[in-house]
Amino acid sequence: MSDTQKEQGLRKQRVGNVISTRMDKTIVVEFIVRVPHPKFKKIIKRSKKFYAHDEKGEAAVGDRVRIEETRPTSKLKRWRLTEVLSH
Repeated sequence: MSDTQKEQGLRKQRVGNVISTRMDKTIVVEFIVRVPHPKFKKIIKRSKKFYAHDEKGEAAVGDRVRIEETRPTSKLKRWRLTEVLSH
């Protein structure tokens, strides 16, 4: 590998459902994780929204998608669409 090329490190990946495609080349993905409650240990759901870059506009609302961390594309977008898992 030459000095001009940088090695790409491990990037975080998330699988979630598309909840909005109203913006141009942007999708909103809801990521839900099941974690135990800190005190009571009951399993609860935590959700988070990610704004992801969708260059070709291939994702639709309700699709299950995989997104990957990337450099900031805009004020809110720090993720990009890797693949559409199911329609």
